[in-house]
Amino acid sequence: MDIGQWRREYLQGGLQRGDLADDPISQFRAWLEEVVKADISDPSAMCLSTADASGQPSQRIVLLKGFDARGFVFYTNLKSQKAWDITANPKASLLFPWHFLERQVIVRGDVLSLTDAEADDYFRSRPRDSQIAAWASHQSDAIVSRQVLEDSFEAFHEKFAGQDVPRPAFWGGYRVVPHAVEFWQGRASRLHDRFVYRSMGDGEWQIERLSP
Repeated sequence: MDIGQWRREYLQGGLQRGDLADDPISQFRAWLEEVVKADISDPSAMCLSTADASGQPSQRIVLLKGFDARGFVFYTNLKSQKAWDITANPKASLLFPWHFLERQVIVRGDVLSLTDAEADDYFRSRPRDSQIAAWASHQSDAIVSRQVLEDSFEAFHEKFAGQDVPRPAFWGGYRVVPHAVEFWQGRASRLHDRFVYRSMGDGEWQIERLSP
């Protein structure tokens, strides 16, 4: 299996400066709408990259749960590896790998905690089993078997029977406030189109074309 010889051309289209919205959130929304129309699985899936106090990076796939001019939102256990990383180093990068359309979006920014009210609102919108799972799983902790996890899940099912499931104090959300957002479109001969929006403050953005 010679993976060094695996390659293909990117021929679906290009990206020109005139195609871009004035701000990255509007551009992201336009591309996300195209992903949804293309019926791609998990269109909101993104690779979240964090780094601990020593600089060791970690990556994992999470789901985007909201975005607007303030940034990109996700939720998690606040005692997970990603949460420990964010506490030590409140910066992150997000990658949206929309390979089917030969596109990527990369977000770099600072990470802020959401308010309890924001976390409560989203937690109430989750399916009941997902709410219970948040209680059952001590995310990133070692466990001796899957049975431990399933027993914990059943125990919380019984505990909250006949009542609303409250949000655990150890579960919440974060917002990645972008200072740079890159839009990548594959092109033939590896001459890809790359544009980056850089925050100038006060809602203003500078757009630059990058060499591939």
